[in-house]
Amino acid sequence: MSQSLDTTVTVSDAAARRILSILQKTPSENALRISVEGGGCSGFSYKFDLTHEAESDDIVIEKNGARVLIDQTSLAYLDGSVVDFVDDLMGQSFQIRNPNATASCGCGTSFSI
Repeated sequence: MSQSLDTTVTVSDAAARRILSILQKTPSENALRISVEGGGCSGFSYKFDLTHEAESDDIVIEKNGARVLIDQTSLAYLDGSVVDFVDDLMGQSFQIRNPNATASCGCGTSFSI
């Protein structure tokens, strides 16, 4: 497992609190994996999974006890992004503010570069 101290992906305090809350309810998992996949209405989509094991090429972001794993391929698309958790009238969701995205869908789960 590799850890990058100079990662350009930031996890907000709200996201860290929510990740930690979710992980405390699922003791068999210890991290949130964020990845980018082809597909979605705008070309690429974000995928969120709970996991118990980091892969050898993952970067590990730790904030306030919460762990986020991102593989190197996905990191190229997420460079400079902020992972946030929003709880508003539209509902609760993880959101990624990605400066690389030139367009995104209305639901915020897919984007294009």
